[in-house]
Amino acid sequence: MDNHDNKSGDTLDAGIQRIEIDLARFDREPDADHMLILPTRNLVLFPGLTISFELGRETSLSLARFASETATPVGIVCQINPDEESPAITTGLYKYGVAADVLNIFERPDGTHSALVRARGKFRILGRSAQAPEAGALAARVKFIPDDTESSSFELELACEQIREVASRALADSDPNGMLPAIKQMKDNEMLVNFLCTNLPADTRLKNNMLSKTRLSDRAVALLGELNVFDERMRVTRDIMKRAHRSMEENQKNAFLQQQMEAIRETLYGDGDEADELLERASKAGMPEKVYTLFNKEIEKLRRYNPSSPDYSVLYSYLDTLVSLPWNKTTVSDATLDSATEILEADHYGLEKVKERIVEQLAMLLHNPDGRAPIICLVGAPGVGKTSIGKSVARALGRKYERVSFGGLHDEAEIRGHRRTYIGAMPGRIIDAIKRAGVKNPVLLLDELDKIGNDYKGDPAAALLEVLDPEQNCHFHDNYIDVDFDLSDVLFIATANTLSTIARPLLDRMEIIDISGYLLEEKIEIARRHLIPRLLETDRLQPEELQISDDALRHIISDYTAESGVRHLEKRLAAIARKAVLYKMQGKAFPAPVEASDLYGLLGLAPNRHDLYEGNEIAGVVTGLAWTEVGGEILLAESSLSASPQPTLTLTGKLGDVMKESATIAYQWVRSHAPELGIDPALFTKYSLHVHFPEGAVPKDGPSAGITIATSIVSTFLQRRVAPRMAMTGEITLRGKVLPVGGIREKILAAKRAGITDIVMSKDNRRDIDDMPPQYSDGLNFHYVDTVSDVLKLAITDEPVANPVEL
Repeated sequence: MDNHDNKSGDTLDAGIQRIEIDLARFDREPDADHMLILPTRNLVLFPGLTISFELGRETSLSLARFASETATPVGIVCQINPDEESPAITTGLYKYGVAADVLNIFERPDGTHSALVRARGKFRILGRSAQAPEAGALAARVKFIPDDTESSSFELELACEQIREVASRALADSDPNGMLPAIKQMKDNEMLVNFLCTNLPADTRLKNNMLSKTRLSDRAVALLGELNVFDERMRVTRDIMKRAHRSMEENQKNAFLQQQMEAIRETLYGDGDEADELLERASKAGMPEKVYTLFNKEIEKLRRYNPSSPDYSVLYSYLDTLVSLPWNKTTVSDATLDSATEILEADHYGLEKVKERIVEQLAMLLHNPDGRAPIICLVGAPGVGKTSIGKSVARALGRKYERVSFGGLHDEAEIRGHRRTYIGAMPGRIIDAIKRAGVKNPVLLLDELDKIGNDYKGDPAAALLEVLDPEQNCHFHDNYIDVDFDLSDVLFIATANTLSTIARPLLDRMEIIDISGYLLEEKIEIARRHLIPRLLETDRLQPEELQISDDALRHIISDYTAESGVRHLEKRLAAIARKAVLYKMQGKAFPAPVEASDLYGLLGLAPNRHDLYEGNEIAGVVTGLAWTEVGGEILLAESSLSASPQPTLTLTGKLGDVMKESATIAYQWVRSHAPELGIDPALFTKYSLHVHFPEGAVPKDGPSAGITIATSIVSTFLQRRVAPRMAMTGEITLRGKVLPVGGIREKILAAKRAGITDIVMSKDNRRDIDDMPPQYSDGLNFHYVDTVSDVLKLAITDEPVANPVEL
């Protein structure tokens, strides 16, 4: 390549000295009709300058040697396309160039050559030379055009002042070619302009345009414009370099401070790096890609915190929670249906319908482990085994078991978690239970679901809708971890004592399984199989040291407990076991076995005047059946008449609105059908009626006492006995229809405890009786009715009471 290559220092000085010695050789005038052309790739040479440049082509080197040896002037012309190897005279070269003498040729250490030339005048190419060129070089016809330096000397002077100023400013910080000292020494304006035009780093097209200008002042103005552009470019470059330098200094400073912080942290807290430990745990946690990206972002933030700062501990707790969650860890079970059934049978006595439904669900899970299990809700009185069934299901499936209590829960954040902006923030109870389980497919027991409340902090039941919906819980979002977690593999089992306080949308997402209370015989068997062995193990007693007869167990159940379950029974048996341990430590003899006669000395006075039938000697006393959260109870209704000029209906016994309405309907029905019932209608205008339900401190409500109240009112007005050992339950309408009610199984157990033999209920409740195991109905006679008249035909006898009131 024929590149611009400024020479400075000794080489140029030596060249100038040689020129002075041999200058006489280069006095030959150039031939305008036959000018040999030496093309350059990126050098536009201006008149009057001496400069060296590289000879990259063999043709250029040969021409330069010929010109140097024969002292023949050549034309230095820049080619338009620097990549072109053989430019043509008319199309490949700019139109303007300068005639120059090749003063010398130098060979460089790397084997390349450069030529030292002295520029003379400017010319314009007119076309090809008619003569054949020497050594295959290019030759052209040219016209010499001298520069005009006289016509605008004042304008030139002013322009050169600005050129010196701008050039000095632009080259102040960066002058790789060493032009600034030469500029300061130059007094000749023409030499200054041509020197800068040649050496200015500008496009060759612009330079050739400046070379074409005849008036030197015009060339100076054009140069000044290019210098201003160059100055602005240098200023921007300087700003960029300063910013880069500052950025580099800032990065170096941060790196240094980071090293110092690491050193201080190691000195204060040891060599352990908690961030690296978290990263190692995260790499094994199987996090989803989005979660892992978030984790890496937060771990970098953790590294910048001081371990003693509160922000560090908050962020560390959050990251520790993320890596502790079982994102991809499951329990692999080898359970079979036979083994699962054996576990359920071993852990629970009775509850055949419940166990059958649980076994069906277990069969589905074992058949299709990837299927979505429905949410099961076990509903029953306290102590009937709802929580223990959840444990048995987990053991039967070979899965981890965790319990989440919702009793008294009233804050939505307990379900969805607290946002990390709050002090003391933590994940919700669901995510916390998953974290404790250590696997993503545990059995999760949601205990006491009916005890959820709500206040200004939100409705937890609404938050549970997402948890208990198989279509949504695969993307459960906890506010604390702030990422989605898949709950679709979790087997949820909920428990409740009643459905009345559970929101309807929540009930729609669950499959309800009702767990009724136990029979007396079942409680005795449960005590033998489960309760007493557990007490022997807990209190470290031998079987012969704690023996209880069946008769004693029967009295404990009937006289010392009043429940559908066995929780209070276990407490009473635990009290007997403590007595056994006390007697053993004191060296006293303990009854073996414990009989019913020993219970007073061991347990004290029986607290229950249990639900016993009270006879039918008094008019208006009728036995009803009621359902409570702790099981079934008998409910006595009493009625009495008193003479009054303004008859009224009085209801007492802490009755609820529904029960008061039932009493009003019963009274109105009896009054409207008085003649049919044999009651004098005039009595309703002479006597006030008072209906009372004993145990006035106990709240009572519900519609199932309707036929009981109607029977009591008729018995009072007729002063006749009610059929012996009869109890009843059913709602009535103003037309006298008897409607079905719920809680039949619990009511039947209460009736059997009270010694009832006959039960009256709506004919629509027959299906409840047919669905029960035979042992529930053994010893009972059921009478199914459709109207209140049917009830009265069964319940009201023709026998008057012992001491009838004269009406």
